[in-house]
Amino acid sequence: MVMTPQKSEVKGRIGKQFDGYQSFQYLTPGKDYKPVQLPQSEKYRQTVEIKLREDQERVFETLLKYYPIVSLRDHGFVVPKNQEDIIPYCRQLHTAFDYEGLALSGVDVLFENFMDGISILTSSNGLKWDDVILTLGIRYCDMAKQDTVYIARNYQDLLDAKGSNRMAILPSLEAASILENEVDRVDVLYGLGIRCLGITYNEANTLGSGLMEKQDGGLTRFGYKVVERMNTLGMVIDISHCGDQTSLDVIGASDVPVFITHAGARAVWNSPRMKSDEVLKACAEKGGVIGVCAAPNTTLSAKNPNEHTIESVMEHLEYLIDLVGVDHVGLGPDTFFGDHVGLQHAFDDLLSLSESHGEHFEESSCVIGLENPTEATKNMMKWMITQNYSIHDIQKIIGGNALRVLQDILT
Repeated sequence: MVMTPQKSEVKGRIGKQFDGYQSFQYLTPGKDYKPVQLPQSEKYRQTVEIKLREDQERVFETLLKYYPIVSLRDHGFVVPKNQEDIIPYCRQLHTAFDYEGLALSGVDVLFENFMDGISILTSSNGLKWDDVILTLGIRYCDMAKQDTVYIARNYQDLLDAKGSNRMAILPSLEAASILENEVDRVDVLYGLGIRCLGITYNEANTLGSGLMEKQDGGLTRFGYKVVERMNTLGMVIDISHCGDQTSLDVIGASDVPVFITHAGARAVWNSPRMKSDEVLKACAEKGGVIGVCAAPNTTLSAKNPNEHTIESVMEHLEYLIDLVGVDHVGLGPDTFFGDHVGLQHAFDDLLSLSESHGEHFEESSCVIGLENPTEATKNMMKWMITQNYSIHDIQKIIGGNALRVLQDILT
């Protein structure tokens, strides 16, 4: 494995069908919306080249061709090239979605929350009902004009992705804060296509405590009503950003397994953003799946706290396999296109991002090997191949485990 960052554009055939469509190309920039400068080919940069032997390459190609690949969290979102443009950009409807980049990723099923946490169209604090509904509507409109991705509404839609050479988007939301105290809004969201909903983000809401709260009061009475309604409808419950007690309460309250779509192990990196062994084991014992996150400065490792690389991320993967078994582990890289750390800085105060990252460390500008969707999942697959994981175990981790649980939840 070569760990030298490179700036070459990702090459090779497009993984999914792509007809050249660019976000909102049916509109006129400057007339219909205010354009900003976006990164171009550099947003697909390959930060690590993982070299495979000929026999290993055959395994890799077999996985890409025949086995469903599920990302429990990634994004088509493109960050502006200049940091001063980030906040104004997120205050408008027309933010770019990179269909070509997703086509290159090799992913068949994508849990996509459309960056609802930074939608600040009507509110200065985000995670509000109007902002999320507007964001969903404009993104669905843009998606209706292209053929690379489609909205998945049931389990069969997920299975159809591989054969159709397209990507199935499973609409998700980061947190249920937008419900306020209206349980019927869960039904409205389901009607609008949402199939996965996080209970909280980093701070508390009417359902329970986020991971940044000093006192975790657990799931509220309203939170129990929401869990029951999500079970009734067939909606995936995500506890990635919940506090420990709230996480345990949700797991216990749900009639079906819950997901931790993008996180890691606190035993590997001691920060609130990671999950305790107790929560991880409870999730697995209920039948759930834990997606390994690769957002910059999250899944670090105490072995090398000042450099975030694919090695530290995969240390979390291996720890989880040892702790809960290979049947309960998946991939949730949480990457997008452009400067991820720049976006973190822009929204730090609003979303309590740096506090959630925990211990003092030297900030990494990106995750070497997992910088964007075009390299993240493929590099995770290649890494497992180089570490002699069996093809049987790899297929579980890259999608088999998630689909097994989704078959019982999605109706």
